[in-house]
Amino acid sequence: MLSCLCADNQASKMPRRFFVGGNWKMNGDKASIDGICEFLKQGPLDKNVDVVVGVPAVYLEYVKARLPEDVQCAAQNCYKEPKGAFTGEISPAMLKDIGVEWVILGHSERRNIFGESDELIAEKCCHALDNGMKVILCIGEMLEDREAGKTEEVVVRQLTACAKKIKEWANVVVAYEPVWAIGTGKTATPAQAQEVHAQIRNWMKEKISPDVADATRILYGGSVSADNCRELAKQHDVDGSLVGGASLKPDFVKIVNANVK
Repeated sequence: MLSCLCADNQASKMPRRFFVGGNWKMNGDKASIDGICEFLKQGPLDKNVDVVVGVPAVYLEYVKARLPEDVQCAAQNCYKEPKGAFTGEISPAMLKDIGVEWVILGHSERRNIFGESDELIAEKCCHALDNGMKVILCIGEMLEDREAGKTEEVVVRQLTACAKKIKEWANVVVAYEPVWAIGTGKTATPAQAQEVHAQIRNWMKEKISPDVADATRILYGGSVSADNCRELAKQHDVDGSLVGGASLKPDFVKIVNANVK
């Protein structure tokens, strides 16, 4: 294990602004979206938190017009080319054209259901960033990887592919999502999350730069709930959450406010 795993969990965090993302996945219709936008407006939401919700592409403009001002929209995917014969895909230029600045890339469902390789995800990240988008880059291991003691190997492999392409990390948020904890009700313990987040930050320090390591926000995702969000938020290297199903429910407000002292 990397040397920084013994970092004091009680130490004060670096001045990284807390970030909570909600990934709606392939869920929602206008009626349910109206309800989500309403509970987000009612909040109250901690003003010291960046809140971004990942919305199905067909509803991006609808949601953007209804969210409170302090909540932003993200697309759940985009392609590595500006335009062309790529049926069913959307480009960063198209997202920018409708006022969307964020995109989620590398989610485990894109990797494991749709077969996206580390290299393709890296190319998509690079193209999105080069076109002025902000990226939530998802990484994480399968259950068999964790059981085989390969968690660090997998996340480093996924990050290395991106580091070969990404020139500037200022607009990247990394989301560590252990695949075995997504939608299963199983959650990495706060200590397990901190361990991997510390590995990621130490790798960034060694392979990219200390400044990038200090500034990059690393989120935890995987069955985050109103019950466990506060303990996760206390961890030194956990800078927020990427939330799946819970982002469709009013409890999402509690998760946004998890860092309130």
